[in-house]
Amino acid sequence: MKKLFTLSILLLSITAAAFARPPKNQYVRIHTTYGDCIIRLYNETPLHRDNFIKLTKKGFFNGTLFHRVIQNFMIQGGDPDSKDPVKAKPGAELGNGDVGYTVPAEFRDSLFHKRGVLAAARDENPTKASSGCQFYITEGKRFTDGKLDTLENTRLKGRKIPVWQREWYKTVGGVPHLDQNYTVFGEVVSGIDMVDRIAAVKKDKNDRPATDIPMTVELLSKHECKQLDKILYPQKK
Repeated sequence: MKKLFTLSILLLSITAAAFARPPKNQYVRIHTTYGDCIIRLYNETPLHRDNFIKLTKKGFFNGTLFHRVIQNFMIQGGDPDSKDPVKAKPGAELGNGDVGYTVPAEFRDSLFHKRGVLAAARDENPTKASSGCQFYITEGKRFTDGKLDTLENTRLKGRKIPVWQREWYKTVGGVPHLDQNYTVFGEVVSGIDMVDRIAAVKKDKNDRPATDIPMTVELLSKHECKQLDKILYPQKK
């Protein structure tokens, strides 16, 4: 009986430990009138991941606009000025707001601007440090080998795109000329059609949507993150 009791306690401890184990990835949901998307934040870019989580917990992004959209390229948001009724009045150019700090660049060879990635906007600075709050999600387009060759010799100044990334750009699409210039720190795992809808809206000369597109951003719960991890990244047996 004592052995059985000890075994039961051990099993309960193992179960409890498994339940308490944090999810492998943190996911966020972006909600707009054009639908929702769910984004996985990359663990490979911890500074950007943690900063985005911090701002999301504060509700910083709620009410900000997707203030710059370019079809076949990207949709950009996160400017705090876009919540200000004066600074964001119709026709006003947005994109200059910030939080008073930048995030050091976190370039990784394995992370690139394929369709649906979350990346940090920035101004022109020598270290390519990211804006503390503004971000974009790529829509992108598909490329041929010929167009990628031309891109390497012009905008990439001779930098070669890895073969496996070329396959992504040819079949899924993306924005290769941004690679190693802007930090990629997440990717859409559900709801990419939201990005396509927003990218296609009517806009003004500053690429601001003619009708405001506010967002709300929330962290998914640990349970939701674990469930997504199981679905998207099942453990190998």
